[in-house]
Formats: sequence, C-alpha cells, structure tokens
Amino acid sequence: MRIITGIYKSRKIQAPKNLPVRPTTDMAKESLFNILNNLYYFDSIKVLDLFSGTGNISYEFASRGTEDITSVDDHYACIKFINETASKFQMAINAIKSDVYTFLGHATQKFDIIFADPPYDFSQDQFAKIPKLVFQNELLEDDGILIIEHSKHTDLSQEDRFSYSKNYGGSVFSFFE
Repeated sequence: MRIITGIYKSRKIQAPKNLPVRPTTDMAKESLFNILNNLYYFDSIKVLDLFSGTGNISYEFASRGTEDITSVDDHYACIKFINETASKFQMAINAIKSDVYTFLGHATQKFDIIFADPPYDFSQDQFAKIPKLVFQNELLEDDGILIIEHSKHTDLSQEDRFSYSKNYGGSVFSFFE
C-alpha cells in the first residue's frame, strides 16, 4: 500500500503478511479523499478509524495534516503494526486494541469523520450496528460524517441516517450524516 498525497506522499508501507486484513485499494482511497478534501480542512479535524487493520486510512489522514487520529482494531498484531509505523513516521495516531462495538459503546469524544472498514462478510445486522452506535452515542460533530466501506453485495441504503454511496470497483463507501 502507498500513501497517496501529503507530507508522506508516495511512501510505500509493507504490512506483515500474517495480518487478517484487506486494505482499501489505492484507487478507492484516492477517490474517497477527493470527496473529503472538498468537505474538510484535514489539519483541523478529529478522525476515528474503525476496523483499522494496517492503518492505511489513518496514515493517509496523518500525511494530509490530521493530528487527532484514533485507530481501533481488535487484533493485537494490527495495533502493534500501526504503532510501529506511526512512530517511524512521527504520526499522531492513537492506536487502541478493542472490539469496535465495545469502543463505540464507551466512547465519549466526538469526531468529524468516522471511517469504518469492517470485514466484507459481516451480516446486515453487524453492519447496521455501526451507525446505530455512532448516532445513539452522539459520536459525530454536528457537520460530521460516518463512512462505512463494504462490498457491492451489501446494501446499507435502508439504514437510519444513510445519505449516499459511491462505488469503486468491488468496494462501496456508504455515507451517513
């Protein structure tokens, strides 16, 4: 995977092969950040990266100037890799080992952007629980958005607070406001 733009532009990050991850493709990531670039000043937002895996999305935010990033994953090796990479590049990423649903149930901080990239084989109920917990616990700022990445075989358009979606190959980003 590579960082698309910002102060770490074109840096390649090689994740260990034993991580149980499916990183967002460069094409999809670039498209997502083109949308976000028109909505936010990256140096003044708070980001929550759920099911963060390799930290791919967190690194992109950090490269673009975001200094308040929280990455959550329940796999120890993923958190260890994110911490090592963030330290190496001096990125302001707070990596937390936790079940995402437990984290969302106890979180008190509000975020401008919450990005979730759960396993594509999640059930509809597992996907639906993410926006439910985010909005029930008021984890977004007033102009904040929740973005859930999922396969084109999953439809989240009937979930509460769904706004729109964008398709990129086999990946879809669903936006909730």
